[in-house]
Amino acid sequence: QVQLVESGGGLVQAGDSLRLSCVVSGLPFSSSSVGWFRQAPGNEREFVASMSRGGAKTYATNAIKGRFTISRDNAKNTAYLQMNILRPEDTAVYFCAAQGFMSTKWDYWGQGTQVTVSS
Repeated sequence: QVQLVESGGGLVQAGDSLRLSCVVSGLPFSSSSVGWFRQAPGNEREFVASMSRGGAKTYATNAIKGRFTISRDNAKNTAYLQMNILRPEDTAVYFCAAQGFMSTKWDYWGQGTQVTVSS
């Protein structure tokens, strides 16, 4: 059974930092691309960042470039999202996702962790 468990969310002030973690079990993590998505109230879920299975390729939405960094530790089966210079508009539930082996779709999802940024 595949499980993705996020942690690290919370309530912070604008300009603060948070690091989200996503522990993955039940699939060969080092063979899976991982990604972070977010969903603000009333909005659709949107892509934030992703990293290829080997870590060589990363992608990020323009809204977070220069502020957020995605990384992974394959030895710990864990993906991270370092979020700096947080803004109120970053407030959302953040989800991590993983692609199955040889898949190009986001097959597996975590339950999400709430990030709230006050002004």
